[in-house]
Amino acid sequence: MRYFIITYGCQANKADSERIARRLENMGHQKVKADSSAEALAKADLIVINACSVRQSAMDRVYAKINKFSAEGEFASGGKNKKLKIILTGCLLPADKKKLKKQVGEIWHPDEYFECVPIYSDKSSAFVPIMTGCDNFCAYCSVPYTRGRERSRPAEEIIKEIKTLIKNGYKEIWLLGQNVNSYKSQINFPRLLEMVNGIPGDFRIRFLTSHPKDMSEELIKTIAKCQKVVKEIHLPVQSGDNQILKNMNRNYTAGQYKNLAKKIKKIIPEVKISTDVIVGFPGEAKKQFQNTVKLFKEIKFDKAYIAKYSPRPGTTAFKLKDNVPPKEKKRRWQILNRLANKK
Repeated sequence: MRYFIITYGCQANKADSERIARRLENMGHQKVKADSSAEALAKADLIVINACSVRQSAMDRVYAKINKFSAEGEFASGGKNKKLKIILTGCLLPADKKKLKKQVGEIWHPDEYFECVPIYSDKSSAFVPIMTGCDNFCAYCSVPYTRGRERSRPAEEIIKEIKTLIKNGYKEIWLLGQNVNSYKSQINFPRLLEMVNGIPGDFRIRFLTSHPKDMSEELIKTIAKCQKVVKEIHLPVQSGDNQILKNMNRNYTAGQYKNLAKKIKKIIPEVKISTDVIVGFPGEAKKQFQNTVKLFKEIKFDKAYIAKYSPRPGTTAFKLKDNVPPKEKKRRWQILNRLANKK
């Protein structure tokens, strides 16, 4: 069968798609050769949709795509309708699996290909997952329910993969995890960074994502001293209001986050800090949103990824009333975007 993979979501899903490709080829399938996505879709016998349940907007696109593929006569080969097999995988909530089960051939869990050696899609930059899953259970997030609890790869396995990449001329290595700071194998994340930094070769190291509650001074000092580690830290804040942070189950206060940002900038003066933030979380009053605005003005993020809250079935926040109107969420999004993303 000729396959084509459609990927939604974050870098973790992109890395997964490279491992899905290996699993498919081990099963005897071949990647479609085409000059465009439209041509690849037309030629494919097997389509894998690597989905993202983290936001409703992403799942809306998945539903639309599957409905389109299922439509009679959507795909034709030589003038005749052909049977198309669809595999659904990625960050999928149980409710989404249940709704789509009858419309797809198979549903794969990320654990089914996490151990596969990837077929890298880029020739110079590579994603290297160091762990999967999450134990934090933030109120708005579906990851613990879609990927499961935290599981770290053995350090020697990670180092072996990176050494092979460097030998093959890769210049940029991305270490990936839902919370890389809580990586724990025989060693912790700062030690892993030191080991990767010590691999001979001309390359850069980046990593995603860090949870503020686990950002230790040891890690900050390690980033500062490791020459190959790019001095950019993605540190999701999600809100600048203490009550909203508590409701989100983030386990830090706005004051603690500000102190952490100051410490990072003191130890790494040239650092760039980016963040994630959610506007319109249930119960977020205008005054509470202004606390987030205040935090943005104080920290002066180099970039911010701003999301308008959307309820996810199965999460703690799903039980709360989504009481901030879409128009107000958009207004708040625009305010923060102007503050953080002027460049």
